[in-house]
Amino acid sequence: MFDNHKCYGILGLARSGIAAARKIRLMNGKAFLSELKPRSEIAEAELLEQEFECEFGGHSDRLLQCDEWIVSPGIPLDSEIINKGNSKGIKMISELEFGYQIKHPESSLIAVTGSNGKSTTASLIAHILHNNPASQTICLLAGNIGDAFCSFPIEQPGYDYIVLEVSSFQLDLIETFKPDIAMVLNITPDHLNRYSAFRDYALSKFNVFKNQGKDQHAILNLDDVVTAGLDDSIASVRHYFTLDKANRMRRVPEAWLNGNVLETSISDFAVSIYELQIKGPHNWANALAAVLACQIAGLSNQDIISGLRSFKSLKHRLQYVSRVNGITFYNDSKATNTDSVKYALLSFEQPIRVIMGGSDKGEDFAVLTDLLEKHAKKVYVTGDTADKMRQAWFGKVPMVIISDFEECVRTAFSESMAGDNIVLSPACASFDKFRNFEHRGDTFIEIVRKIEGQYEKKSQ
Repeated sequence: MFDNHKCYGILGLARSGIAAARKIRLMNGKAFLSELKPRSEIAEAELLEQEFECEFGGHSDRLLQCDEWIVSPGIPLDSEIINKGNSKGIKMISELEFGYQIKHPESSLIAVTGSNGKSTTASLIAHILHNNPASQTICLLAGNIGDAFCSFPIEQPGYDYIVLEVSSFQLDLIETFKPDIAMVLNITPDHLNRYSAFRDYALSKFNVFKNQGKDQHAILNLDDVVTAGLDDSIASVRHYFTLDKANRMRRVPEAWLNGNVLETSISDFAVSIYELQIKGPHNWANALAAVLACQIAGLSNQDIISGLRSFKSLKHRLQYVSRVNGITFYNDSKATNTDSVKYALLSFEQPIRVIMGGSDKGEDFAVLTDLLEKHAKKVYVTGDTADKMRQAWFGKVPMVIISDFEECVRTAFSESMAGDNIVLSPACASFDKFRNFEHRGDTFIEIVRKIEGQYEKKSQ
């Protein structure tokens, strides 16, 4: 637990590391900050040097003088500095674990993880809780979405619920972290450049349940083979959701899709998928998970349904951008793995023109071949994975490789006709050309706005 007599080593000065350091300082503790990147690449370097003892451009042995390390999720656990710390017996935790240790006990915690859908589901839960007029719930949304857990006054009373989006990297270094409600939405191949095997990645996700007991709740997806196959290790009360009626024979779900209606057994709950502003079967599954969490939290059906109806799709997640000359653009830049692209392809009634490619995360793109044959009019490939995608789909899927991102978007538009949908759904990380997936999505939107403006001028 937190001890203000300790010296904490902060490894990595991204959002979570800086938030943890400032929280330690606020609570009269001591922190030493260490960053691999040079000082010139850290925006807050000057201010941090005024607040803390810092080092930039590498991790020195000064860290070995610290009592405990808070390790950024971006630092691989097989890196040289981590191995050195382990050899010295230094305790290491994540900012997620540190936040849990200092969190006020009256705040209930809901943790959302999975390969896909984390941000949407966490945001939907927070939206429903926050917009609950009956109880005037005070809810915080934090973690892997938006601001870091420790950047808020979580050590003080005031938050009824804290909803956290958590990643496998954050869960790798937990010790006591025990959410009141936890969920794993799905587990599909991702971050295979970080883990030695897919099972290691899956078990990392399941760490979200490892400290739970009979007084906590676990929410699981019956449609996900990996998730359903690991659930016997969970000690908390299990709740299942499914879109597939056949899965009702294997375990008894408490939430399901019945035709076009989302239903639950916890209470007399029913809402049509056509009442939701989020589209696609993946989002119906996200909605079922959110409904279960809110029902466990004690909200009424009326308040849950009201929240479901008013919730809008998040930016970069199958986000509607614009319609130009009858051609519709969608920004799904957050689709950084093949499974996310599957969801995008299945969300449209007609085949789409899909823009794909980026930096490689070690995935097998051939798993998309059958779906692309059925649901893609044409694939427009760009980025570092272009050759790998060409090898996977050549002769099977209509495709073109265009190095320049803007030219790729414009080519898709020039080849489209009224009624077509152009979807940026890369199946890759963004670091070949962009800072992150948000930068990629924003760039896509800017290009669409330029196309929109140019077309409007021609029409005048």
